[in-house]
Amino acid sequence: MNNITITILGITFIFLMTTLGSAIVFLFKKNISEKINSLFLGFASGLMIAASIWSLIIPALEQSESWGNWSFLPSSIGIIAGGLFLVFIDKIVALVINKKNKNKDFKSLSKSGKLFLAVTLHNIPEGLAVGLAFGNAFVVSEISAFYSALWLAIGIGIQNFPEGAAISLPIKEETKSRGKAFLFGFCSGVVEPFMALLGIFLSSVLSGIMPWLLSFSAGAMLFVVAEELLPEAKFKSGSNIGTWGFVIGFVLMMILDVALG
Repeated sequence: MNNITITILGITFIFLMTTLGSAIVFLFKKNISEKINSLFLGFASGLMIAASIWSLIIPALEQSESWGNWSFLPSSIGIIAGGLFLVFIDKIVALVINKKNKNKDFKSLSKSGKLFLAVTLHNIPEGLAVGLAFGNAFVVSEISAFYSALWLAIGIGIQNFPEGAAISLPIKEETKSRGKAFLFGFCSGVVEPFMALLGIFLSSVLSGIMPWLLSFSAGAMLFVVAEELLPEAKFKSGSNIGTWGFVIGFVLMMILDVALG
């Protein structure tokens, strides 16, 4: 595959997996099993953490070498800023929901509405991360960088599948409409390809701040994994299937990066 094809495939995959996850509403009357969900989330978490390191943080450190002994600074600040951004987003979501809850007509959808807003807003840094990874690959012009960005997209896409299901299934239960539930899940993923294209654009015109942008995206992704995915991946009954999913995902991404690098 050429570089353009790999890029299109990666950007399409993250959106397609959200759509497929949302389509679960047409296949199952109940939620997907906790074990399968734990395996999905654990595996995706391992892939995303490994991809954050090799596709985002390491390139950011390499591009900051001109800072000398302070080369760690852009990455450190960027990672922290990415986490703070999601904390800020969570606060905004909470304020919106609390305000809307004053309207009695919105109460029945408050839980699903909050979930929809949270997932949609969290998809922003994920889409941006994919775009920046591919943008950085275009800058360095190395095929290994494109494959590394592709695997980052695959990791994000895998965790988008249960996210899409997590939105559509509860909304179906509340609205009794599969079509409306699917539409909500579908719309939650629309933001990702647009943010990915924005990331590619930013990397081409703002190459000077790429270390900051790459690290920002990595920080946001690490925050999402630590705050949401890993706790959800831990099976309630004490099963370690989510943990093993994480280990396998991390090791797989490491092997692919070394083999393709």
